[in-house]
Amino acid sequence: MMDIEFERHIAAPPDIVYGYFTDPERYTRWMGVDASIDPRPGGEYRVVNPNGAVTSGRFLTLEPPSKIQFSWGFEGNPDVPPGASTVTVSFTATEGGTALRLSHCGLPTGVWRLSHTAGWHLYLDRLSIVGAGGDPGTLEEGT
Repeated sequence: MMDIEFERHIAAPPDIVYGYFTDPERYTRWMGVDASIDPRPGGEYRVVNPNGAVTSGRFLTLEPPSKIQFSWGFEGNPDVPPGASTVTVSFTATEGGTALRLSHCGLPTGVWRLSHTAGWHLYLDRLSIVGAGGDPGTLEEGT
């Protein structure tokens, strides 16, 4: 199992950036085409991606606006089933915005680590644009 970590600066305060992880409408502005999000401990996390893959899990920790943690996996996938891995995101106020740190733990090695590394880079870059008030464009099928 491998952990992958990312950091981004988002030009918005932590409460705004935190909301991009807890509000389904805002979530789909940067990741996914549909989302069911119930931001409470044990609440559902479910996102439909443009390629039809569905990631789902449960919220584990919510500490607005500084930390959020949820389980993660793919519906119908025996290698990384729903809840098989954990995503932890921290939000720290900085001058001019938020320092976001994302850690994805419990992924199998190999292709899963590579695909999640590429995916999180893409989506966190999109979140940086959205958080700053920009338009990241439409997600293409296959992403």
